[in-house]
Amino acid sequence: MELLASHWPVLLCLLVYLAACVGIGWYFSQRASRGVDDFYIARRSIPGWVVSLAFFSTFASTNTYIGQAGQAFASGLSWAWVGVLWTVFCMVSWLLLGPRLRNQTAGLKSVTVPDYFDFRYRSPLSRPTRVLSALTILFATLWYMAGIAKGCAHLLETVLGVPYGWGVAAILGLTCVYTVMGGMYSVLWTDALQGVMMLLVAVVMAAIPFVYAGGIGPLFERISDTSHVSAAGTPIGDGLVTFGALVSVTYILGIGLSVGMKQISEPRCLVRFYSIDTAAGMRFAMIWTPIFLGVSLICVMGLGALVHGMADDSEAAALIANTDEVVGFMLAKFDNTAVSAFCITGLFAAGMSSLASVMLIVGTAAVGDIRNLWVRSDPRSTVRWTRVAIVVYTGVVGLVTLFPPAGVVELTSFSGAVFAAGFFPAVFGGLYLRWGTGHGAFWSMLAGMAATLAWRFGVRFNVEGMRDVHEIIPAFCLSLAVYVAVSRMTQRHLPPEDHVARVFAD
Repeated sequence: MELLASHWPVLLCLLVYLAACVGIGWYFSQRASRGVDDFYIARRSIPGWVVSLAFFSTFASTNTYIGQAGQAFASGLSWAWVGVLWTVFCMVSWLLLGPRLRNQTAGLKSVTVPDYFDFRYRSPLSRPTRVLSALTILFATLWYMAGIAKGCAHLLETVLGVPYGWGVAAILGLTCVYTVMGGMYSVLWTDALQGVMMLLVAVVMAAIPFVYAGGIGPLFERISDTSHVSAAGTPIGDGLVTFGALVSVTYILGIGLSVGMKQISEPRCLVRFYSIDTAAGMRFAMIWTPIFLGVSLICVMGLGALVHGMADDSEAAALIANTDEVVGFMLAKFDNTAVSAFCITGLFAAGMSSLASVMLIVGTAAVGDIRNLWVRSDPRSTVRWTRVAIVVYTGVVGLVTLFPPAGVVELTSFSGAVFAAGFFPAVFGGLYLRWGTGHGAFWSMLAGMAATLAWRFGVRFNVEGMRDVHEIIPAFCLSLAVYVAVSRMTQRHLPPEDHVARVFAD
């Protein structure tokens, strides 16, 4: 009762929002149950403006609004350059990959990214590549979902006093409900709703430190020469506003690449292209998606640095040690019930938009790309098993999130590195390189994932001077080189010319 009395506006906003999400899931539940095309890709019938907002909202998740925004508390305004790299990759994704991927997957009747590898390459290793990519999805997504749920649970704990474990259960359980009900229909339409909320919340959050400090001048006066202590234990001084003073350029580049490249390699982003209804819708999304993302990143990527203007020395020392709690601290410190209610609902939406997308992807990978290769199922049975797989996987994620192995930024960037190094050469080669082979796709995927794991656990934290060299850099370079080299050496395994001509619409 005390929680209800003191936080009823926040709880009311959350209740209305959650009711809308579940209502959308219920509305589409019957349509999603009709078959695989409906549940997996919404029968390629979604307007471009919906997909545009959905792409933005699913990428700019809790990782961005809580993890990355909080990271700027330790790294200063230099961290905003990470957002610049992300926006560039968003443009690359929609200009270079989107139109071709939609056309090729429609022609091949592909409904998942792993089955695209199978249908596109048609080699002795194309089916093993499909299974390997599905297993990669199950592995990498676990850490990504744990990072998202961790950020949301910390927010509920800091602002509402909800115990961390209950917060984890709430964010995962409620998202699972509407995802299982409506499949891709509910995922995309709720993502569009969440995208609108997230744009507005980004603007409001960016304004909070300025309002608290009394304007632009007073806030920058506070952060341009602060007595707060950095993560290294030294006074920050003007480090918050000096490029590269608190974080190395190498680390900025590593996080910018590992997370930004998710837009050109991660299935939850790529599968958005499958669902767009028309060429006109694609053109709209190509223009507006980078704008939606860019506006939000301008507002939030440097937010943590501005929050120094709201914290005293002891508060800053605590937040430096746990930057995932910076945004929650900001809202609690500002202490405006209406603002907190709106922002928390939007941040909850940010987490749910990404969780719903990856829940659907892991379900389709487990059933459509692994189980159904050995156990043939009719379309309705496939949908039922996919729903079961989503529920089971969500339970596993909940257990991992209770004991997270790292913070939000590291968890999500590691996941992004696995996808970028493992998938991008095979995706780009499939779309643009007629001479790319299934052998090249398989071995580049294996090499990229192995290099990612080896660098992170064998080199990065064990070799002096390598901590800031993110695993994405060596792993991606190796994966790309392997794809080119192996494809050139296995030209005898190219698919028939008539198949290649159909893929490239010659």
